[in-house]
Amino acid sequence: MAFWTSHLLGLLFFFLLIINQISFITTTTTTTRVGVILKPTFLHVPVFREAPAFRNGRDCGSSAADRIHVAMTLDANYLRGTMAAVLSILQHSTCPEDVMFHFLCVRHEPVVFSSIKSTFPYLNFKLYKFDVHRVRGLISKSIRQALDQPLNYARIYLPDLIPIDVKRVIYLDSDIVIVDDIVKLWQVDLGDKVLAAPEYCQANFTTYFTDTFWDDSELPKTFNGRKPCYFNTGVMIVDVDKWRCGNYTQKVEDWMVIQKQKRIYHLGSLPPFLLTLAGDITPVDHRWNQHGLGGDNIEGKCRSLHPGPISLLHWSGKGKPWLRLDSRKPCTVDHLWAPYDLYRSSRHSFEE
Repeated sequence: MAFWTSHLLGLLFFFLLIINQISFITTTTTTTRVGVILKPTFLHVPVFREAPAFRNGRDCGSSAADRIHVAMTLDANYLRGTMAAVLSILQHSTCPEDVMFHFLCVRHEPVVFSSIKSTFPYLNFKLYKFDVHRVRGLISKSIRQALDQPLNYARIYLPDLIPIDVKRVIYLDSDIVIVDDIVKLWQVDLGDKVLAAPEYCQANFTTYFTDTFWDDSELPKTFNGRKPCYFNTGVMIVDVDKWRCGNYTQKVEDWMVIQKQKRIYHLGSLPPFLLTLAGDITPVDHRWNQHGLGGDNIEGKCRSLHPGPISLLHWSGKGKPWLRLDSRKPCTVDHLWAPYDLYRSSRHSFEE
């Protein structure tokens, strides 16, 4: 009896293994097929709450000349950050109806368009498709994969994408919130410069380039006649007319070509901007880019606020506030982002 019992148990175990293998193969095959279908689309776009309608104050203008043009990228992975950034801009603006948003994306996705419209029914915005083939052959591998995405380079081509009648634009990354009136940033006097941004001359500028660059007999001469300082390309005011006339897109691309040949830096789209413009921009008050709140590009460790007044908070670096809040391991500064989070499943709300 014991023999047959043992034999039957062995057969039962064998059949269970077979059933388990069939189930595994079926699941794997189904997952693979679904993955192939879903990969090119933004079907995993989060659902957002509708933002309140923000209206102009009494002293606001009504003509096209009064428009404030803001450019940002649209990416499924950063859409939650973009929504928070837009909300912060509108909420603190005296003339929110005068703000025109220019969103750059790699493909026109109806679900993203409808998400923006349903979240901000009164928003003035346009979508522009960025052709990734224009830059794909110029991108070099950097220290963080997120920096290598083609959309991260779209800011280089911004003047070619937006309408010709737009003369000036504020470019903002998607991991920012503004806690001041954006018109103050818009009114910065660029003088004869093509670009304005907060400068950080106390930073060790040499670390942004490799020894190959500094040891070259010709390349460092690009900084002759100017005192180069670090600036963050996540917050910039750009005179697009001067950019077009000066052919700055080509100048930045030229440095990317050299990078492919010699490996003269380790980061993504920032160094070619520094090589082209560092030391030749209009400096903006540091309050307009409290950057580095996402930590470094490797570990994304928590960082504290820098001393002084703040108009713009920027989670540059690896750590993003929405990811750290969702993981229930937020940094202290992430709680400053949470009130602008419109994600429907979020426990945080600007209404709280």
